[in-house]
Amino acid sequence: MKSENIFLVGLMGAGKTTIGRILARKLGKRFVDSDHEIEARTGATIPWIFEIEGEASFRRREAEVIRDLTAQDGLVLATGGGAVLDPASRAYLKQRGRVVYLRASVNSIMLRTTHDKSRPLLQTADPRKKLEELTAQREPLYREIADLVIDTGRPNVQSMVQTILTQLSALGPAAARTARGSNMPPSQASQASPVPNTEPSRIFLNVDLGERSYPITIGAGLLSDPALLERHIAGRKVAIVTNTTVAPLYLERVAAPLRASGRDVLEIVLPDGEQFKSWDSLMTIFDALLEHKCDRKTTMVALGGGVIGDLTGYAAASYMRGVPFVQMPTTLLSQVDSSVGGKTGINHPLGKNMIGAFYQPRAVLADTASLDTLAPRELSAGLAEVIKHGAIIDAAFFDWIEANIGKLMARDPAALAHAISRSCEIKADVVRQDEREGGLRAILNFGHTFGHAIEAGMGYGAWLHGEAVGCGMVMAADLSHRLGLVDAATVARMRALVAAAGLPTVAPDLGTERWLELMEVDKKNEGGAIKFILMKPLGSPSITSAPREQLLATLAACVG
Repeated sequence: MKSENIFLVGLMGAGKTTIGRILARKLGKRFVDSDHEIEARTGATIPWIFEIEGEASFRRREAEVIRDLTAQDGLVLATGGGAVLDPASRAYLKQRGRVVYLRASVNSIMLRTTHDKSRPLLQTADPRKKLEELTAQREPLYREIADLVIDTGRPNVQSMVQTILTQLSALGPAAARTARGSNMPPSQASQASPVPNTEPSRIFLNVDLGERSYPITIGAGLLSDPALLERHIAGRKVAIVTNTTVAPLYLERVAAPLRASGRDVLEIVLPDGEQFKSWDSLMTIFDALLEHKCDRKTTMVALGGGVIGDLTGYAAASYMRGVPFVQMPTTLLSQVDSSVGGKTGINHPLGKNMIGAFYQPRAVLADTASLDTLAPRELSAGLAEVIKHGAIIDAAFFDWIEANIGKLMARDPAALAHAISRSCEIKADVVRQDEREGGLRAILNFGHTFGHAIEAGMGYGAWLHGEAVGCGMVMAADLSHRLGLVDAATVARMRALVAAAGLPTVAPDLGTERWLELMEVDKKNEGGAIKFILMKPLGSPSITSAPREQLLATLAACVG
């Protein structure tokens, strides 16, 4: 990595200059900011160039600087936010070094740039809207060329730098993709050395909970990278919990490298299905741990979907009063929701997830390639939780899901990666503020009061959790409208998107009294009153009870 170039890309205010300087110092490289280089060459400031010459002229100068600087060696280069708009610049960056995309949310950038008058693109009446437009335009281009995607939402810059250094080291040296020092166009250079950048980009997030903080890594091929898992395993014994569907696909891939490194690996394979998220399955795990003489230094690994993650986490929280565990979610639902946040537990015949514990994992490793083997029904179930995050937290994300639902259903890798990372960001931020669901975290149960009633009423396993939540969101939207919190158009949008995701929009007929009985058994309820998470408006949550008349009207309208 000593002589290899590192190129930082991302929107303005993402931290490219700050992080770039520290990276360069630690690696003994030269740091250059492309905007500063343009100012040095022209003798004019960036705002002046934009005002006098226009953006098109600035982009031409920027492309020349990118071409020249990427031809050098031993460089950490912080590029301008719009440098990726030029196809030739993207090719040079991709071919001539490692590209790190520093990703920041619109809210974070707004906080960092509110009083910065040196950002000409933000000198508008509505800078937030402009940032949202820039994000939509540039995000796919950043991801296209990135070797790594690093979330810069957390405040600890040194921790982010260390994450970048660790992950770059894990990737190893980049192949010589083009003749260094050559100014030939990228198309010709690639003919001279046609070695593509084949390493998948990885996204790194953090759940900030003080001493219980842990990383989330998202990307393709993580199950085939044993070093990622091993760095979170301290003891000699490892217990991998999985199920009969996942085991034939991935168990040996995860277990074999651990055995090769000298670890004692216990494999626990459970039946597949929500109906097995039970006391009997929990006892099966405990029996295996005790028979294998697992100690307090044993690390448990949850390899599977939400059921396996919840069971393994609860077992880890309880065995010897707590052993470490790692989440390796293999379904979309578990990658976007259940693996993050530390909720663990089992179902009871009288209520879903009523027995459990809050217990955070050491890490979450979400391999997006595992979604290639996911059944269509399971993919749709996961999309329910993605839609949920947009509906109650981020209206712009809801808009994006609507625009990209076709790509998500077709398993487009870039679309899925964005859906997973944004969902994890949203959930991690909520968990940071309310780890044990004292208030705010309850908003993540949008659609779940109705959904849990469907699951319990139909019998666990008849409907997938995501299917029940999808239908439950349509019902929650309907109730929101009846209480005057959203308009009819919002209800129609919710119903259409849930249907487009391949999810049911008509609830089963359980009988009115049975519906009410099942909804009364809910962790959010207080003093016997049923609490609902509703929208007020789209993109914002409201926790409230509902008059019986409106609730019965929703049941009448939504039950088939």
